[in-house]
Amino acid sequence: MTSRLSPWLTLFVMLLALPVLAADAQRTGTWGAYVKEQQLQLSLHPKDKPDSHHGFSAPLTDFQGLSTAEGSSAPFKLVREAGTFDFEGRFKDGQGVGTWRFSPDASFTKKLAELGIPKPDADEQLLLASVNVGPQRVQALAATGQKVTTVDELVQVGIFHVTPEYVRAMAAEGYPKLTLEQLVASRIHNVTPERIQGFAALGFKGLPLDSLLAMSIHGVTPDFIREMRGLGFKDLSADDLVSMRIHGVTPAFVKEMRDAGYENATAEDFVSLRIHGIDSVFVRSMSKKRK
Repeated sequence: MTSRLSPWLTLFVMLLALPVLAADAQRTGTWGAYVKEQQLQLSLHPKDKPDSHHGFSAPLTDFQGLSTAEGSSAPFKLVREAGTFDFEGRFKDGQGVGTWRFSPDASFTKKLAELGIPKPDADEQLLLASVNVGPQRVQALAATGQKVTTVDELVQVGIFHVTPEYVRAMAAEGYPKLTLEQLVASRIHNVTPERIQGFAALGFKGLPLDSLLAMSIHGVTPDFIREMRGLGFKDLSADDLVSMRIHGVTPAFVKEMRDAGYENATAEDFVSLRIHGIDSVFVRSMSKKRK
């Protein structure tokens, strides 16, 4: 089963691919940024690795002293549990450029150790700062029964926004015993309480998490289910719907093939047609050959 990477998963892969810097290297470099939907989208380039790219975003309100006004050159900072980013530069035409410096918080690793999490190296601490997770999130998740035990788990929690609120919301929808790995996967593939409610309203209640993930990965949405029911497919299972999406059986394809003479085809028939590359163009070409 394959899926397209979500924006958050793309960020995770990109960050893990960054060159590893020496533990004692100074964390400085250049930055570029722009504002989108009340977030500052940042791109950091380490001084000793100018071709590498470290991207993340944060709400404008998280920054201290930030002004994105035309010509602004005021220094600003972003304070996280793991450390502080200091920025200098200038904004022009909605874009900012300048230099940055990261100062790790000396107590951060000690606090993590007290919670049973091994000491992150310098690069991991910068990454944890950029995704804004630390002891506070670990303790809050522990209160919901979710135990974070490694730096990698904490990074994933931050990148994919696994919060206590999300854990509780999923539990309220009937999924109270998900593992941390399952919660991360659910976040990656946009399995939200709202989507679960949408499925339940259409009769798909209490689906296994694997089914929810498959439906989300392959684009089975409540709207898609309603469209298919409008075409007469009233009793499709979750597996049927996933199969249709995997093989490209869309409402448009169903209408196209019905116009070509397949008025009584079943959902399974339409999937079979797709698998064998039969579409309306093929049908018309075969009809011409018979004449």
